[in-house]
Amino acid sequence: MPKKSFYVDTCIYLNLWQKEIDKRGIKLWKIAQDFFEKYNDATICYSGFLLKEMQHILTEEEFIKKRKLFNSSENFEKIRLLSKEFNVARKMESELDYEISFFDIIHIILTKKSKSILVTRDRKLILSAKKYELIAKKPEELL
Repeated sequence: MPKKSFYVDTCIYLNLWQKEIDKRGIKLWKIAQDFFEKYNDATICYSGFLLKEMQHILTEEEFIKKRKLFNSSENFEKIRLLSKEFNVARKMESELDYEISFFDIIHIILTKKSKSILVTRDRKLILSAKKYELIAKKPEELL
């Protein structure tokens, strides 16, 4: 049986690291933690675009500290975007009527490229990914 592979969106890492709780009192951080624990032997794909998003959200000190995670485990695999894929992303932007960010479109392309499951809480991203025949789920749907 092939090893499971996930492309985890920035929001899931932030749920965990920032101990986020939603308006209903649901501990999003705990769900993220449970997801990573359940799939601790899976391949977790990431990209420079994902790191760039984190760099804009986290403080410089937090980013430096958290970035080490991606280099500290053999389960993390960096997926690179080719220039022709960048052009495809620009085309997809208009196909999706600019409903989601360019980085989210990159996440769709890299999820497909890595033959992964996209893990996110972003409803628009989930719907957009499904238009491109990708499996996109919230972490609790994978527990």
